[in-house]
Amino acid sequence: MAAALIQVPETTHRVRFQDCDMLGHLNNARYLDYFLNAREEHALRHYTLNLGELAREAGAGWVITKHCIAYLRPARHAETVLIRTQLIHFDNSNLVVEMQMLREDGLQLKAVLWSEMAFVRLPGGTRTEHSDALMDLLEQLDVEDVSYDPDGFDERVRRLRKELKRERNG
Repeated sequence: MAAALIQVPETTHRVRFQDCDMLGHLNNARYLDYFLNAREEHALRHYTLNLGELAREAGAGWVITKHCIAYLRPARHAETVLIRTQLIHFDNSNLVVEMQMLREDGLQLKAVLWSEMAFVRLPGGTRTEHSDALMDLLEQLDVEDVSYDPDGFDERVRRLRKELKRERNG
């Protein structure tokens, strides 16, 4: 029997000087880069899913249709942050990935991002359905204990902060 896939992969990243504003905080726009780069790395490392190859071979790929982001605490120059990503919803042609940036010890939330994506044909950009193989993979990756509600982003952020506070206070 094959080993179960890691549903919530995580990696650490050091905040680079060129990515910061004059206060030494990670620039708001760069959070998206850090999150999306981490998810791409997680997909390749943990699921052997090369998004570029998938697009070429399947003639389709995911495009972002919406971001919801909450900036909670600054990520500072030279700080090492932990980024977790997880699939929290999918259907025949859409998916939602939640990404969390935390303090390196994983006990304090700095930012949360929900990225909604549509699977589209290339180069035309018309929506298409996931293949059976992709649906099987998405089924294995879907984190079922996160209940996704398209309007529930703020509530999810509140819940995560509360859980981490409880964990810190032990």
